[in-house]
Amino acid sequence: VTGGSSGIGKCIAIECYKQGAFITLIARDENKLLQTKKEIEKYSVNDKQVVLCISVDVSKDYELVENVLKQAQEKLGPVDLLVNCAGTSVTGKFEDIEVNSFERLMGVNYLGSVYPSRAVIATMKERRMGRIVFVSSQAGQLGLFGYTAYSPTKFALRGLAEALQMEVKPYNIYITVAYPPDTDTPGFAEESKTKPLETKLISETSSVCQAEQVARVIVKDAIQGNFNSSVGSDGYMLSLLTSGMSPVTSITEGLQQVVCMGIFRIIGLFYLGSFDSIVRRCMMQREKSESADKTE
Repeated sequence: VTGGSSGIGKCIAIECYKQGAFITLIARDENKLLQTKKEIEKYSVNDKQVVLCISVDVSKDYELVENVLKQAQEKLGPVDLLVNCAGTSVTGKFEDIEVNSFERLMGVNYLGSVYPSRAVIATMKERRMGRIVFVSSQAGQLGLFGYTAYSPTKFALRGLAEALQMEVKPYNIYITVAYPPDTDTPGFAEESKTKPLETKLISETSSVCQAEQVARVIVKDAIQGNFNSSVGSDGYMLSLLTSGMSPVTSITEGLQQVVCMGIFRIIGLFYLGSFDSIVRRCMMQREKSESADKTE
């Protein structure tokens, strides 16, 4: 589990550990890793289980990532399930975001998933089995105000996942793309400090999920080999609405998409209209305030 020292990644690790898995946690902060390791070990179901911690930045150096994952597999055996959960966020208006933030987020959120996946895929093909999870976001299904640096990196994960799934499906390897909504994590709390007013108001149109709930859904979908993983009724609607040419796990799933697409598009248009209204109101209030300040 990359990004496994906190938030959704940590909860996914706990959920897998509860099911008897051996866990490798990968993150940058060694102290947080060790603290998380102790927390996870409380949920052991047998004496043989192991939690291995590796401190590395998965977005910087592919050869380093490949080497540490090779070492992990030598210690704990081949990777059955890789969860790419390392990520970060920057919010703000397009022109206010530092230019280097666009490159940094693409590095962490996209390449930080490419490198670990690239490092394990050959072994999975040899064994004719494996699961890879890419943790995207609902902002990777729908571009929103304030997420011009973040959303594209999460959209990119879907393109990677669709292309990779077509390559590896004959080898009995299945890809899952998870689209969690706003989730109560340390990263979300940090992001909320700098969110533009428009982004906050749009976010408030749906509730904040708990990381444990999101983790349970992602692990269940990954084990079942589902391509899409969504949480709640809003997530279900958004996944069907944005399914496009993405793979389906069953005929039933495909039929649901065909039948529901039209009505969900109508509902989606109301949402988009509401979001546009929020942006316009905020702009008008801001301009009115600026005009009043100039008058004074």
